[in-house]
Amino acid sequence: MSATRSALDFIVPKTDATRARYKAGARPSFGHFVEDFTQGKVDINGDFEEFMKTRSAYFNYSATAHHFNWLFTKFLPQLAIHSKSQDERIIRDHYDRGNDFFASFLGPRMIYTSAFFMDPANETLEQAQDRKMQMVCNKLDLKPGETHLDIGCGWGTLIAYAAKNYGAKTTGVTIAQAGADWANKQIADHGMTKDQAEAWRMDYRDIPAGLKFNKISCLEMGEHVGVRKFPGFIKMIYDRLEDDGKFYIQQAGIRANPGILKKGPHYQDLVWIMFMGEYIFPGADASTPLGFLIESLQDANFEVAHLENVGIHYSHTIHKWYYNWMRNENYIMEHYGQKWFRVWQLFLRWSVDIAAGGSSTCWSITAHKNLDKTNRDKYIGPNTGLRMDLTKPMEFYREYPSPWKDLYGPAK
Repeated sequence: MSATRSALDFIVPKTDATRARYKAGARPSFGHFVEDFTQGKVDINGDFEEFMKTRSAYFNYSATAHHFNWLFTKFLPQLAIHSKSQDERIIRDHYDRGNDFFASFLGPRMIYTSAFFMDPANETLEQAQDRKMQMVCNKLDLKPGETHLDIGCGWGTLIAYAAKNYGAKTTGVTIAQAGADWANKQIADHGMTKDQAEAWRMDYRDIPAGLKFNKISCLEMGEHVGVRKFPGFIKMIYDRLEDDGKFYIQQAGIRANPGILKKGPHYQDLVWIMFMGEYIFPGADASTPLGFLIESLQDANFEVAHLENVGIHYSHTIHKWYYNWMRNENYIMEHYGQKWFRVWQLFLRWSVDIAAGGSSTCWSITAHKNLDKTNRDKYIGPNTGLRMDLTKPMEFYREYPSPWKDLYGPAK
């Protein structure tokens, strides 16, 4: 029986600087490793998952000069501005990178949000994604003929699903052109017209003020709005929701940790947050502790009817995304290069642990207008939250005509 390998055993330095940094007895910052690995200055010899499992025994999580440079030159200006032009540039740089890029880990449903599992070891990603869409529609109590708005609709799978399986008139809004095009194509491929479902390429601030919807959903787009503008964003949603309507918001966030700036058991949280802010979701500074989200809802006169933490579902979702990504290594290396492959390899595998350990989580919230006339009896019964019967989710299969069909092989 072989001894457990340390993180150092996996690292292959390729420069004089990295050979000096990674040596026995050293405790280098994991932030330095992020830079060295993504820039190709070190390789990992062996199983990347095993390396990640051993990292904390070798690395520390202190901030580096690179972190402070990013904080003052990128993060703080983005936090302060969040103009339409800035948000469009930042968000489209991510989401319009290429549908094949995202298909390489999201799988054929193209759902960039947490799935919902009942048996992670034996369920496919697609089964859990179908269940997630059904859960959202059930939480909204979506009915035939109702109008539904999905803000930040991604590739449009939820709006297509809601229109086809629930008979709602659904509208999706996204800044990304590639996502809007994919959404409208899949709506047509499912045999529906624009009168049933449609995606608009539009900033949320441009949603016409006169429109009202019976149901509104927002699955992890709110993080991109920014802390400074988030209360106004929630107020906009309130104004566009019918008085008897429902609002479903799902938002990623971080644990409330007043000691996050102190070296200690949760210090990794800060390093991971800075990595995400620089490499993965620039400008997504509204990933906050739960209190900020609840306060923003209540200040806009929403009443929270149901809340659950789905962070562990995210951990399992991202793990399956990671296996998809690793299976498509050759494709990504050929079309996007080593840096993008390694950035996402690190993002996905690191996030599995971050979500499982509670550093980052995700909240699923159903709310309605806090009016005296609101019928609160609607929440009594078996169809609320985890009590839903979701054992056999409705399958939402589509045979994609895309040239990337080979990316959707059997998931691990």
